[in-house]
Amino acid sequence: MAAPPDVELSAALSLELLPTDPLLLILSFLDYRDLVSCCYLNRRLNQLSSHDPLWKRHCKKYWLISEEEKARRNQGWRAIFISTYSDLGRYIHYYATLKKAWDDLEQYLGQWCPRMIGSLKESVREEDLDAVEAQIHCKLPDDYRCSFRIHNGQKLVVPGLMGSMALSNHYRSEDLLDIDTAAGGFQQRLGLKQCLPLTFCIHTGLSQYMALESVEGRNKYEIFYQCPDQMARNPSAIVMFITGTSYLEWFTSYVNKVVTGGYPIIRDQIFRYVHDKDCVATTEDITVSVSTSFLPELSSVHPPHYFFTYRIRIEMSKDALPENICQLESRYWRITNAKGDVEEVQGPGVVGEFPVISPGKVYEYTSCTTFTTTSGYMEGYYTFHCLSNKDRFFNVTIPRFHMVCPAFKVSTA
Repeated sequence: MAAPPDVELSAALSLELLPTDPLLLILSFLDYRDLVSCCYLNRRLNQLSSHDPLWKRHCKKYWLISEEEKARRNQGWRAIFISTYSDLGRYIHYYATLKKAWDDLEQYLGQWCPRMIGSLKESVREEDLDAVEAQIHCKLPDDYRCSFRIHNGQKLVVPGLMGSMALSNHYRSEDLLDIDTAAGGFQQRLGLKQCLPLTFCIHTGLSQYMALESVEGRNKYEIFYQCPDQMARNPSAIVMFITGTSYLEWFTSYVNKVVTGGYPIIRDQIFRYVHDKDCVATTEDITVSVSTSFLPELSSVHPPHYFFTYRIRIEMSKDALPENICQLESRYWRITNAKGDVEEVQGPGVVGEFPVISPGKVYEYTSCTTFTTTSGYMEGYYTFHCLSNKDRFFNVTIPRFHMVCPAFKVSTA
């Protein structure tokens, strides 16, 4: 049953007639769009919606404006929100996430890889991004544009911001491309139609690409490493090793892995080895742990050849007795692919060395393996002998560690 007219009028007027303090409290829960809408309802709500402290939460939530930044700008919260929105409003759903990722990354690099800070380039203007879109005749996703409004990638230097990898005589280090260099590498050739490079390695020519349109079997904004089909007669047959579904997901997940210590820092560089925390084994006073990485530039889908590198850390407890000093004699590996096929390898030393392990000492080395299946695992043991008692030999367990090729798409060519 419909309410009497006087009841409807009373309900309609009740919010506006509230005292100022509870009404301000209600307004403080509104999103910025609703707060702006209140300005157009009546004079009182217009005045209260302009109450400066109401905009503090929105400045911090969407633009990460601190009290120090506000003091530096010498503006009110509402004025800061409006001026920032006029410049970056189209990125309001991405900016805070990407700005925090960049801030966290810069702070981490400043502590662990300080020389990399100098390679970061300043932000670009909105018109610069518009010019690139006009040049390549393709729209850039807003999360990608937003990131370049914060930092325009990096200079083409070593080490690269997107990680390094070293194995015997193979080395690579990926740079995050600036917008002009990326636009210059925009692809329209078969196999890479409408693909924009995001990274580049000076040593290998390796790039990660982002598909700007859904063509040739790719999803729009998918990020991938290209892999030529070596068995196809058509040179445009490109298989994709997928590394991300959007720029935001790709970049922030990488930064999170870096700043949480998921990737080791070696010689002032980020190395993209992934360590499984459960992949650790301790025998007596010696602990062995393993990190792994997939190398797309040395892998192929056709023919199936998946190349992995692994880094092993051998450490003796600092509390071990001095007479426990020992030397690595040999290694034994049991290598199993996804089909269950097993290969056993045994030989002297590791990578041609016979390291001596003493209390508190760490020895690390890098090696590699390949599979004809997309996954596999390795396990085994090292044989050591005690230097104080050369007749005593013992085995140290190498924990089982798995290697899995990233998801990929087979070429449609």
